[in-house]
Amino acid sequence: MPNSQAPSGLLADLYELTMAAGYLETHFEARATFELFVRSLPPKRNFLIAAGLEQALEFLETVRFSSEDIAYLRQHPAFARISADFFDYLAAFRFSGDVWALPEGTVCFPGEPLLCITAPIAEAQIMETALLATISFQTMIASKAARVVKAAAGRPIVEFGSRRAHGTESGVLAARAAYIGGCLGTSNVRAGQLFDIPTYGTQAHSWIMAHDREEEAFAHFMDIFPHHSVLLLDTYDVRAALEKVIAIGRKPRGVRLDSGDLAADSIWVRQKLDEAGWGDVEIFISGDLDEERISRLLDTGARVDTFGVGTSLSTSSDAPSLGVLYKLVEVERGGEVREAAKFSAAKVTYPGRKQIYRETDSRGDYAGDVIALKDERMPGEPLLLPVMRAGKRVSRVAPLAELQKRCQSQIEHLPAAVRALEGSDQAYPVRHSARLETLLEEVRERIARTASRP
Repeated sequence: MPNSQAPSGLLADLYELTMAAGYLETHFEARATFELFVRSLPPKRNFLIAAGLEQALEFLETVRFSSEDIAYLRQHPAFARISADFFDYLAAFRFSGDVWALPEGTVCFPGEPLLCITAPIAEAQIMETALLATISFQTMIASKAARVVKAAAGRPIVEFGSRRAHGTESGVLAARAAYIGGCLGTSNVRAGQLFDIPTYGTQAHSWIMAHDREEEAFAHFMDIFPHHSVLLLDTYDVRAALEKVIAIGRKPRGVRLDSGDLAADSIWVRQKLDEAGWGDVEIFISGDLDEERISRLLDTGARVDTFGVGTSLSTSSDAPSLGVLYKLVEVERGGEVREAAKFSAAKVTYPGRKQIYRETDSRGDYAGDVIALKDERMPGEPLLLPVMRAGKRVSRVAPLAELQKRCQSQIEHLPAAVRALEGSDQAYPVRHSARLETLLEEVRERIARTASRP
């Protein structure tokens, strides 16, 4: 998000900074590669949508340590024995690394790197927390949005969740991610300004309640917004409210239902609108919706043109976090490259810099992914692309509409079982190349030998 002030390098966990200080104090000069990936899918999810890269790259390009930041660290007890060289390093800090990443809107799966960073080890370490938070949040919301959009079966979804988001900035970024995931637009005006997302609004119960008479509230709103009036019917009584709207004699753009028996009321409202010759007046439905409730409404015959989805979308309420990791996979020091992996139970990570190849069948649909070493050449399309070199972006900023189209196209090419809203026993096939499996065992053996030395 555009900001007149550079983001602070203190947007980090303390141990990122103590490790960075440790590297500098011990003259541990190395170039390291870290990969950011999701360990496992949340419940009922069969795939994820990569999002948040633009904000991650913006952070890497602009992050700085201000004099106030450095003064705070100088007096922190953890840094009491750290030399002035570390604080001088922070004062001159600029990210200088290389980044490869999945383009936003790409369908992805557990274990696949969303982001790969190669940089001086202290730089790469300091970036961990901010990158995890940035990529994790928007990937979570975009993935939720894709599910809500699928449930709506072609009916547009407008993101209404800013007021339920975990802070104003998260509301703006949730709107961005939801748009990538397939939403028609957002109610968040700041998101519309920053990201050119279409904005939509209706009216609140307070508008109706502020007027002495409901019909007066409707008429005044249509006077002021003749082409953008979506009138809220459920402040007092849905059926009486619609009769008043029709009696005014001017067609609004639409009407909204936010509570009550949404299916039954929408059927009745559609019938009355059609009888009045207002077949083009749209019905908007909102009110604690998610993909499951939308599916039930449509299954029971609800008549709806557009859904407004709030809390469940801006917070991904059924899966409010992702198990996103940032793991060291390679260290280059003194001309020697050493691959790194973790071997604790149920948390094994694969070593080495990687590439993902996506295979397709004869129809062009996705048949499976292969995670390979970066220098391997495998069948299929390579998914990780260079986006930053020496701390400078090398890829253009794609319009959000383009990212949304990528997302929709990729979802359409997934197997039907993977597209389903229910969790599927038929997981999308993701495998590791033979060379990568061999390297994993070589690293395991090397670590075992090292551990057994006296």
